[in-house]
Amino acid sequence: MYLKVRNKKIEIKELKSFKERFKSLKFNLYKNELCLFFPNKKKLSTYFFCQRVDACFTDKNNKILYLHSNVKSEKRIIHLKAKNLYILPLDTADKLIIGDTLKFVE
Repeated sequence: MYLKVRNKKIEIKELKSFKERFKSLKFNLYKNELCLFFPNKKKLSTYFFCQRVDACFTDKNNKILYLHSNVKSEKRIIHLKAKNLYILPLDTADKLIIGDTLKFVE
């Protein structure tokens, strides 16, 4: 499955297990080209991330509630109204608008 942002498709990787969620982008030195999807997550901790990322918090219908662009390492973000979390490649959040619904393609 892919996330469509304007004319660009970004591959989505869903992280379900505790180990996958904990590892996510920690100690990853390569540029992130994937969209990481965390179902039922309201918090983001970027401790030990070796790169900056964009974060998108959505409700259960994938309507964008909060966008954070260029989040650096060692930050914590909490949004209790959010249902899902998407970690996006850098400069992707600039192309999204709060209130829109995320579009997915096969």
